[in-house]
Amino acid sequence: MSDTPTAASRPGKAPGKGPGKARARLLAAAARRFYADGVSATGIDTITAEAGVAKMSLYNNFSSKADLVMAYLDARHEEWLGLYRRRLEEVRDGRGGVLAVFDAYADHAAFAYEHGFRGCGLLNAAAELPAGHEGRDVVRRHKEEVESLLSGHLRELLPDRPEEAEALAEHLSFLLEGATARAGLEGAGTRLEHARTIAANLLDRL
Repeated sequence: MSDTPTAASRPGKAPGKGPGKARARLLAAAARRFYADGVSATGIDTITAEAGVAKMSLYNNFSSKADLVMAYLDARHEEWLGLYRRRLEEVRDGRGGVLAVFDAYADHAAFAYEHGFRGCGLLNAAAELPAGHEGRDVVRRHKEEVESLLSGHLRELLPDRPEEAEALAEHLSFLLEGATARAGLEGAGTRLEHARTIAANLLDRL
């Protein structure tokens, strides 16, 4: 499998200066501040100062802070998919595919976050958004996609047992989310490593 991403490839790393870079710089700054300090606690002035751009530049690229938050959630989802696809490149079977999902979560935990790993950035943001907010739908769809990926790999392992594959996918998604929550509280990815081992043992008994 691929090496774990280094600090140099952490989310929110500021892109270079130059024409057309303002949006990327703002999104990178927002990603750092939203994850480290929270969405509600992070103001526009903080983001523009960290991005090194004028406030007008933010409004030239995003209609509002709410629009920036939605872009952040979408980017976070795509970032995780990138880690998963990278892990999947050397996978040979359904078992490896399931473990690639766990490895992608562990890769996220291994980034050099400013205040350490604080759990799933998408769920952290969703917890700050009111019921019915479209951002919560983005997070829900992300979690559903993760479970769907697990289900697909398990159906490959259990082609004649589709119901068992679906039930196990839900089971493993709960394991993954619980491990992520504990890892976030502890500020390290150790729980995710344990979860991967548990998942591997379950797969070996199929």
